[in-house]
Amino acid sequence: MIEFFGKILIFFGLILILLGLIFSFAGKIPYLGRLPGDILIKKENFTFYFPLGTCILISVILSVVFYLISRFLR
Repeated sequence: MIEFFGKILIFFGLILILLGLIFSFAGKIPYLGRLPGDILIKKENFTFYFPLGTCILISVILSVVFYLISRFLR
């Protein structure tokens, strides 16, 4: 049981490191936030931006990563 919790803590630690790296270098990744499907509405005193295409891409990537991790932890 203790080994299982140890693996979970290592897993979450790796996820936190990965998230930290993504946030550090997110501005340097080309086209991130400007993909097709991202919604941008600009008016005189109003700007609405919703990165729908970027959210879908990140969701697919995270789904594949979590699937692979779950396959290796079995």
